[in-house]
Amino acid sequence: MDSFEKKKFIYSALFPFIFVLLIVLVKTIELYFDTSFVRFGILPRAFSGLKGVLLAPFIHGDWNHVFNNSVPLLILGWAMFYFYRSLAPKVILLSFLLAGLYTWISARTAYHIGASGLVYALFGFLFISGFLRKYIPLVALSFLVAFLYGSLIWGILPWDKSISWEGHFWGLLIGLVLAVVYRKQGPQRKMFVWPDEEENEEVLGDYIEFKEEVEKPEDSNYNQPDVVYHYVPKGKEPKP
Repeated sequence: MDSFEKKKFIYSALFPFIFVLLIVLVKTIELYFDTSFVRFGILPRAFSGLKGVLLAPFIHGDWNHVFNNSVPLLILGWAMFYFYRSLAPKVILLSFLLAGLYTWISARTAYHIGASGLVYALFGFLFISGFLRKYIPLVALSFLVAFLYGSLIWGILPWDKSISWEGHFWGLLIGLVLAVVYRKQGPQRKMFVWPDEEENEEVLGDYIEFKEEVEKPEDSNYNQPDVVYHYVPKGKEPKP
């Protein structure tokens, strides 16, 4: 790995690491002061619950909840910045805000906390984006993401009332939509142009058209004439 790749690798991990560090810091403060920040989560359709759109992703119920969100955030966040560097900031910001906002609009009345919405958005974007771009390295990444986190799909079903499946659902949907919206931006499949074809086009550009001449052979028994094509250089067209 050369120096550029090392810097890119480190840079790609920086934002996810800081985000996870904030999550751990918030949980540590809760435990140290023996308090709970759940009240700062998303409370659907309550004006006071809107603050949770910004704060809920940093609040978690326990260390198990922190761990379950932190590991995929580090992996998927790194992949996002490494492979989709130009798109990563706006995709993450839109996912962060929209997943929380739609949860506030549509979810059942309860405090919704955790960064799961963002995790699902990153999963949805990385999973479908490679296939849309038809770029082999990104398609391989899509398969890897599906292999590692394909089981997340069950999290959008309302089978456990203690889990914010609404946040999971909106996160996944937003990630898929953003992958479609930004499919023409960021890394694309390489298109190859063959130099020989360009050179031939330049040569043919010096000629204006093909002229056709029919030559009938001397043998009168031969009924099919030969067709001979000639290039006519520009400026040397025959006069009528």
